[in-house]
Amino acid sequence: MSDQLQILADAIAAGSDTKSEAIGEAMKGLFGTRFHKRSASHLDQERPPFIRNAYGKNGAESEHVAYAGFINPENPPSGPYGGTSLVWFPRPEGCLIDFGIGTQGLSPDEGVLTRPGHRRRIESLRKHLVSLGVTAWARQDPATMGMPVPKVVSDMLPAWKSVFDRYGNELYCLAEVPKDNPELAKRVVQAFVDLYAYERGWEVLKAAEDEYQSFIASLHCAWLATPSKDEIARLLKSRRFVVLEGPPGTGKSRIAKQILKEAFADNGVITQFHPSTTYEDFVAGLSPDVANAALRFQTRAGHLMEAAKKAGESDALLVIDEINRADLGRVLGEAIYLFEAGHQEEARVVRLPHEIDGAHEFGLPNNLFVLATMNTADRSVARMDLAIRRRFAFITMMPDREVVKSTSTDMGLKLFEALCDVFLEFAPDDALALMPGHSYFIASDDVVLRDRLRYELLPLVDEYLREGYLGPASGALHAVRNLIADSSSGS
Repeated sequence: MSDQLQILADAIAAGSDTKSEAIGEAMKGLFGTRFHKRSASHLDQERPPFIRNAYGKNGAESEHVAYAGFINPENPPSGPYGGTSLVWFPRPEGCLIDFGIGTQGLSPDEGVLTRPGHRRRIESLRKHLVSLGVTAWARQDPATMGMPVPKVVSDMLPAWKSVFDRYGNELYCLAEVPKDNPELAKRVVQAFVDLYAYERGWEVLKAAEDEYQSFIASLHCAWLATPSKDEIARLLKSRRFVVLEGPPGTGKSRIAKQILKEAFADNGVITQFHPSTTYEDFVAGLSPDVANAALRFQTRAGHLMEAAKKAGESDALLVIDEINRADLGRVLGEAIYLFEAGHQEEARVVRLPHEIDGAHEFGLPNNLFVLATMNTADRSVARMDLAIRRRFAFITMMPDREVVKSTSTDMGLKLFEALCDVFLEFAPDDALALMPGHSYFIASDDVVLRDRLRYELLPLVDEYLREGYLGPASGALHAVRNLIADSSSGS
């Protein structure tokens, strides 16, 4: 069987050298080779309603802007159309391929264009294309109309000035198809075609199913990427002050303890912040002493000073668990001045309110490192203010499918993926921080898994639903919640 995707990619990459008949046949050829023919309406007609072919003038300098592509089949057979489309614009220099909105507006694809999952896949597509070395751009919100393609982008693609002048307000994801690299051109065209097919629900033929599913999964996984323990340790050694942030159950505390043990030979201090944590607990202060049957106060070093003492000849690590549960402004006090990223040539010191161990001044040794964790699902605490935030590097820890795949059962993996799909597809950005982590699914068998689902995961999901944290995604989450409940009861 011929490689119809390569034929289409070659036709697109050739730009204005491709004739109208050739591009039309290449587009039709996808159905029956990569996608089932029943995915295409009226394919046998000369002008199927979901195909637009306006290559007529081949991109000549005139009012006509040559293009071809796929549109929503509910549109009229000719004239202006609405909804999302996959189109490309040929020029003598090559071709520009893009997702765009018809000049008639979002209808009939409001459901696709306004869905968080589509926006996330578009951003993942852009990153994928850039990783291939292709010039690519994506709008932050695909449903935004009336905003031109930014000048910094159009300046990189001067051959398509006429396209930007006429359709710049409607384009929301674009890439240049390389003219002289057939293999790369195919990968670019395939990325756009497969994502458009996914959004349209085109049926993929078995021969292409693995390749197609793998690509779509990679777009989703880009939002669940988690750095390795070695990457975290490397950044920590470089920046000194790092926060691991993410949803509950993503292994933040476990990795912090592993790094303390493996990268610092257990030389350090672990503390956990809570609403009652004070400056006296963390830095230094007075504590009551009743040893002689009379109340008096003595000075006492806090966890920060204890960790600093451990940083003698060898590196030391201070682990702060749940750093955002305390009032950081009050807990850190003037010590926030000491938290400056990187290694300082001139050590910073602050004056303490009390003399500790014969000294009124205190500074952080260059070989003391701080690794904190922050649960982004905890809505009972205030967000970390920018003055404190800028002093730390942040690493986001997301649920890891590979951990579930290697440590859970088939049922656990299936439920994990169903839960992730709901969050990625429907949850607004701030609700992604609520996605339950992989640790809820770690189990040696289905008996252990059912207990974890029933007594750990379900109470968390029910809390989300009661509080309405997921907004419009609550309906989809409730359906998965019932699936988890049914599985945990063994029915």
